[in-house]
Amino acid sequence: MGNVGLLFVGAVLFINGMLLLGKVDAKSGAVFNLFIGALQVLTPTYLIFTANGDQTAILAASGIYLFGFTYLYVGIGLLADLDSTGVGYYSLFVAIAALGYSFVNFRLLNDQPFGVIWLYWAFLWFLFFLLLGLKMESLRTYTGWVTAIQGWVTGVIPAGLLLSGYWKHPTEIAIALGAFGVLAFAGLWPITRHRQPRTAARAAGSVSAPT
Repeated sequence: MGNVGLLFVGAVLFINGMLLLGKVDAKSGAVFNLFIGALQVLTPTYLIFTANGDQTAILAASGIYLFGFTYLYVGIGLLADLDSTGVGYYSLFVAIAALGYSFVNFRLLNDQPFGVIWLYWAFLWFLFFLLLGLKMESLRTYTGWVTAIQGWVTGVIPAGLLLSGYWKHPTEIAIALGAFGVLAFAGLWPITRHRQPRTAARAAGSVSAPT
């Protein structure tokens, strides 16, 4: 069940990346955020209630709430045209918590690929904090591309491999994920630094889309 949710996390990250880049209308993006936000709150609730007291399973499921509440917050904020600072500072909380979940995956769950993926998410949510909380509009295009790419790399592709039984060789996957993240996101920086989407100025004061 969690792997199905991960697939749709990839979808909402991709949609929100396109929203940040000015390719998707804010209100239409908001509706999808609400769908996925609801899914990402119901999924961990089900997993926790059916864990039969297994603390490891409960711990693994608990992190999903971080994202579910993000999507609900974004969806409501976009529809109500709210200021983005609340989502921005909540994103800082998520970024810090994600570092903890990365450590848990590396050391407690022995899941190196998801240890790296949690580092991806910590980086992305920190970008949301800078963009939405601190209003660093110069990061909008960069954050949009990072969000869209992470939708595939941390959501759609891992979910597809997990659901089809091809999620194998975890050490090699972790190394590949780490190398790709460093090269891709470092390479994007000079390319996107001075490019801003046409809708950036208009959307600057509103919740314009984290994950």
